[in-house]
Parts: sequence; structure tokens; C-alpha cells
Amino acid sequence: MTANNAKTQQWQAMSRDHHLAPFSDFKQLAEKGPRIITRGEGVHLWDSEGNKILDGMAGLWCLAVGYGREELVEAASKQMRELPFYNTFFQTAHPPVLELAKALAEVTPAGMNHVFFTGSGSEGNDTMLRMVRHYWSLKGKPNKKVVIARENGYHGSTVAGASLGGMKGMHEQGDLPIPGIVHIAQPYWFGQGGDMTPEAFGIWAADELEKKILEVGEDNVAAFLAEPIQGAGGVIIPPDSYWPRVREILAKYDILFVADEVICGFGRTGEWFGSDFYGNKPDMMTIAKGLTSGYVPMGGLVVRDEIVKVLNDGGDFNHGFTYSGHPVAAAVALENIRILREEKIIEQVREETAPYLQKRLRELADHPLVGEVRGVGMLGAIELVKDKATRARYPSDKAVGMICRGHCFENGLIMRAVGDTMIISPPLVISKSEIDELVEKARKCLDLTARALLA
Repeated sequence: MTANNAKTQQWQAMSRDHHLAPFSDFKQLAEKGPRIITRGEGVHLWDSEGNKILDGMAGLWCLAVGYGREELVEAASKQMRELPFYNTFFQTAHPPVLELAKALAEVTPAGMNHVFFTGSGSEGNDTMLRMVRHYWSLKGKPNKKVVIARENGYHGSTVAGASLGGMKGMHEQGDLPIPGIVHIAQPYWFGQGGDMTPEAFGIWAADELEKKILEVGEDNVAAFLAEPIQGAGGVIIPPDSYWPRVREILAKYDILFVADEVICGFGRTGEWFGSDFYGNKPDMMTIAKGLTSGYVPMGGLVVRDEIVKVLNDGGDFNHGFTYSGHPVAAAVALENIRILREEKIIEQVREETAPYLQKRLRELADHPLVGEVRGVGMLGAIELVKDKATRARYPSDKAVGMICRGHCFENGLIMRAVGDTMIISPPLVISKSEIDELVEKARKCLDLTARALLA
């Protein structure tokens, strides 16, 4: 994007001179300059050059109720006037955090009635790591420290979060993973299933969990951590055989199951949580993103009652954050949950808009570049391939996904590239006409990508 607006150029200079952006090549970004987003309304954004953009990623998976909800602004404003901040340390609490904890107990799976609040999903997973080890120590099993997670899973970018995640590019920076974390194969049939049927591959991937438990030793394994659907890894939707087999395996062993619901939670799958969608019963769930629709930072760890009973007899849990249960964040989250419930947004996703989105997305499967289209709820992935029959990719130096993302960038659509997989996760409030707009723009960008590859 060439900046024509003098104000855009000024902001880009500020970025170059002062701002270090997440997950960025600093030098490249300084040379190119970031796109400056100035306004949002509903499912659309506007940049400083006046371009209107359909946000097919809901910010970063988080904007459930859309941009411009005055009720959330008012909730924050009201709370700031009454009590802008106080901590929840030292036997102290405040009404917003307590009311939010109660509201979450009403929408989370049965038997999960307690919440430890954090500032993000990364902090939620850090909290989980410490809490599961503390739990097993209290149970007289201090050797149960190892957490099993999945390759290409994403659980944040703190030292613990990046270690729990299975992304090699993150592990290469910072001497990660830290000890006590191991990884197993992901249930990615399209990319790794070879000649196996999806059903057979799902069983194989699930059985990798049992193999790892036996390899490490049940007496050393504290927990299995997994996203119901891997988000940042490329919207990896497990074959139907996967989760039932995982549940069978978990029932055999004395380890905890932690669901990372940071992306799947708060309606993204058409149910309140991905665990509801798949019928899983986790011992803990990490939450963030859709909790506040991204309007203010907040995360947490939801904990099953049986775990809390053990923790209650363990004295101090020496862990927490200055902003655990921040009153303004709690007030916004409460209002966000009220909107989701009273406007029946999740029911609308499940019954109307998600089926329509999935139907329209799958129309893209006829495109010459598209090897597979998959999706659940308000999540979708489009696999870009050289050969549809064999699922063979273009050489990595072609950077097909980045070419497609560039065309999206120039044509008013935010669609993310994970390698050569294009992914979407639009706001839950997207309408059918806006879904049409998204799919039409996606097809245009696929056409432009195909032409670029022939040039």
C-alpha cells in the first residue's frame, strides 16, 4: 500500500522510529510501513487512506459482537468512574470480578464453577502450568509435572505459552521449550494424512497421545493440553474419529485434560465452547479473546470443582498478576456476555449464519488453486495447492499464501495466511450479505493469486 495521506506517512514514521510490532520482521516493516487502522463499525474497518476493509479475522479471533458496540464502551466508562482499578490480592475483591465469575459459571460446562483471572490467554496457560503442578504436588504426586501438547498448537507467546505451543519457529528463538513439556502429532489430515482415510488418521493421531503417556510414564504426566480446533496452526479441524478416541484414552489414565478455549470459546463454533461442540469434559479451560470481544484485554483459567477442592486444602497458591480480574475488564466482559446471551448471537451463529458461511465457503472448492475447504461455525480454512488430486503444495519459495494475503490486503479483505492455508474467523455478528461479500472477495483474491503464479 502506497501512503498518499500525509497523516498516514507521519504515523508510519512513528512506527519506524519507535514501535516494535508483534510477530514482525522489524526491518521489513520499517521499510514498508504498517497499514494504519483508524475506525471500525460492525464487521468492517477503515484505514487512514479511507479504504473500507471486511475483517475476516475478527481482529485476532476475538471480536465476537463486532466493532462499535456502545454498550461495551459505556460499561467501561461507568466502571472507570466508580472504580478504575483495584487488585484482587490480599483477601480483597470487587463486585465486577465476582459477578463475572458467577456469570461464567452459568455458561461454562457443568461442574466448572471457578475462575482464575489473567490479562491474556498466554497468562492463562502460564497459570495452568503452575496450577496443575501445584495440584499434583498437593495430591502427593510431585513427579507428575510433564504436560503433553500438540505440534503446531498455539498457546501463547510467553516463555511457558510458547513452550506449550508446538510451533518450531517460536521454539528456535529463546531456547524453547522449557523442560517438562513434550509434543505429539497434530490431527491435520489434509497436510499429514497421506493415504489414510480421515477416520483412520484421526484414530492414529489420537493414539499418539497414549503412546506418549506410556513413553513418559503415567506417574510423570500432569496434563494433556489441546485446542478443540487448532486456530493459529491453520484451523485444523480434527477428523470425527479423533476426540472420541482421545476421550477413551484420557479415561484410562490419571492425568488432567486442559482445553485451550481462547479461540473456540464464546460462540466461535456455534456453541459456547469448543468443548461443548465436541462433547469433551476438560478439567481446566483457558479463556480470553471473545470473553470481552477484544475491547479490553482479559483472560482466565476455568477450573473444575474437584480440582478446586484439592487446591482449597493447599494453603497459598503463590501466583497472580497485577491485573488479575481488573474491574474495567470484568465490567466489559459482563456486558459482552449479556449481549451474547440476550441477543442470542450464539444461537444465530449455530442455526443460521454459520451454516450459510460454511455452504458459501465450500463453493470455493471448485477453484483450481483450492485443495480443500473446511470449517466449523465461524471458522474456515482454504488450502492452496499445486495439484488438487495429490494435495501437493507449491515450492515454499513461491510463498503462495503470502501472495494471496497480499491480494486480500489490496482488495478490502482481511484473510490470514498460515503457510499456504488461508484462514478466516469473522465476527459472530456477520450477516448473510456480508458473508456473500467475504466469499466474493476471497474468490477474487484466489483468481489474482492464480494469475500471479502464471506470470
